[in-house]
Amino acid sequence: MARNSEKAMAMLNRYVAMKQAEGRDAPERRPYLATECDDLAKAEKWRHQIVREVAKKVSQIQNAGLGEFRIRDLNDEINKLLREKRHWEDRIIELGGPNYHKVGPKMLDHEGKEIPGNRGYKYFGAARDLPGVRELFEQEAPAKPRKTRGQLSRLIDADYYGYRDDEDGTLVPHEREVEQDAVAKACADWKSRHSVADENGEAQDAEEEEDIYAVKDDDAADEDDARPNPGADEKNFVAHVPVPSQKDMEDLLVKRKKMELLEKYASSSLQAQNQEAKALLGLS
Repeated sequence: MARNSEKAMAMLNRYVAMKQAEGRDAPERRPYLATECDDLAKAEKWRHQIVREVAKKVSQIQNAGLGEFRIRDLNDEINKLLREKRHWEDRIIELGGPNYHKVGPKMLDHEGKEIPGNRGYKYFGAARDLPGVRELFEQEAPAKPRKTRGQLSRLIDADYYGYRDDEDGTLVPHEREVEQDAVAKACADWKSRHSVADENGEAQDAEEEEDIYAVKDDDAADEDDARPNPGADEKNFVAHVPVPSQKDMEDLLVKRKKMELLEKYASSSLQAQNQEAKALLGLS
C-alpha cells in the first residue's frame, strides 16, 4: 500500500509540474489597454488581478520604516493601479457586465475611514504622514458664530443692571466701611488746613465756611416776606415801555400791506407824488 501511494503521489507531482511548465512557457499578460479585451470573463479576471495587487501594495505601504522615497513610489503605483482598475470597470460595463462603480466598496484605510485625497490622487498608510502631506488634511477649526443682538438680549436680567447686588448682604457693610474711611479722611484734611491757618496767623473768621444749618434772624425773615410776589398780585406790574394794543397791531399790519401793494403796482412818479402829498398833510 505504501508503495502504491508513493507512486500516486509521484505521478500527481509530475502532473502538477507539467501543468506549471505549460503555463510557464506561454504566460498570459494583462493587456495594456482595457479596450483591447473583448471577453467579459477575462476583463473580470484582469480587474480582480489589479485588486489583489492594490491590496498587496497597500499592506506594504503601512510600514513607515520603508523610507520617504519608497513610500512615495508605492503610493504612486497604487494610484496608477486604481486608475487602471477604473478603466477595466468601464470596459466591463461596455461589455454588459455589472457596474462596479456603484456596487464596489469604497477605498478604506486600516481604521475604516475613507482614504483622503485631493482631486483623485489618494494617500495610503504612511504616505499621509509625509512632510507636506499632513498639512493638506488638517482642517481649520470652524469660527465660533457671533451671537445676534436678540440672543444677547435673552441673557439680560435684573442682575445685569445691578438691581440685586445688595441682596446677599455684603454690599451694604462694605459701603459703610468705605463711607467711614472717606468721612475720617475729609475731617483730617479739614483739621490740617485749619491748623496750618492758625500757625500762619490768618484770620479764622474769614476762612470759615457758611453754615447751611444756621437759623435766620427774624428781621431777615421779615424782609423775605415783604418782597413782592410776582404771581400773587398782577396789579403791581408796571410797564416802563408803551405796549401796543390789538387795534394798533391791526392798523400797523394794514398799513404795511398797503405799502407793499403801492410799491408793487404804483410807478415811481406816483409814489413820489404820494410822498409829497403826505408831507404837505403832515401824515408822514
